[in-house]
Amino acid sequence: MRDWFNRRGWRDLIIATPYAWLIVFFLIPFLIVVVMSLAIMKSASPPFGFHEAFPWIDLGNFARLFQDTLYIRAFVSSLINALIATLLCLLIGYPMALGITRVSKSWRNILLMLVILPFWTSFLLRVYAWIGMMGSNSWFNKLLTSIYNFAVPSEWALKSIPMMNTSFAVVLVMVYSYLPFMILPLYANLEKLDTTLNEAAMDLGSRPWQVFRDITLPLSIPGIIAGGLLVFIPATGELIIPSLVGSSANPMIGRVIADEFNSARDWPMASAVAVALLFLMVLPMVFYNHYEAKAQNAGGKP
Repeated sequence: MRDWFNRRGWRDLIIATPYAWLIVFFLIPFLIVVVMSLAIMKSASPPFGFHEAFPWIDLGNFARLFQDTLYIRAFVSSLINALIATLLCLLIGYPMALGITRVSKSWRNILLMLVILPFWTSFLLRVYAWIGMMGSNSWFNKLLTSIYNFAVPSEWALKSIPMMNTSFAVVLVMVYSYLPFMILPLYANLEKLDTTLNEAAMDLGSRPWQVFRDITLPLSIPGIIAGGLLVFIPATGELIIPSLVGSSANPMIGRVIADEFNSARDWPMASAVAVALLFLMVLPMVFYNHYEAKAQNAGGKP
């Protein structure tokens, strides 16, 4: 027994540890939420109960997702805001990641440290800092207002731009918060590219923008997809940012789930929304896995 444990036991234990972690902290809680989503609202503690005739098959909560406009608007708003934030992170993060790969190694380490530097401070403090910056009397608001007034006719001039409690504020803070999650995967991908391909293309007469279009951009697609998923998935279910800077009239789905749990005390409905959100977030992961498998199969062909 001791010899077997010395030979295979430690290896099997190391392999089983992450699976045990996923089972205890993901699969079991997820099954509890799924079971709760099939329950009905009751005046009890916890505030849910099971249907008397069909204790495990009550899909009324999931039917409400397609009947109540609140949930439809919340899902649509979450997807749109997350998609806009992801695209902006890509437009800002791609040049930054590409620029970091083109500098010397000493400067590269400094720039990477600056990218991850915001993580050294509290997330809530950074959000509250943006709340102060978006106020009507802040220098940031005054600067944008001056630019706006300069670009539009005088009859459209504003004293200050209303930023707080808008989708603009939500997207702005999400871009700031999740930008490092786009830069780091892109940097990891771009740093591995063979620069001799670019030199060979330029020797054959390609211009810099053609080299980027034909070589750099296609080879960086895995990094774009990885960074996009790291931004899009948490941004869709974001709770703190919409709660602090967003509008209660146009909530995102994370805030709806929190309100259903805490305010309405409708745990079954909140669980149904959470399950639907999880399956919605699985779709990008399926797409990414399909793309990776297709790329590996194509690369393995002679």
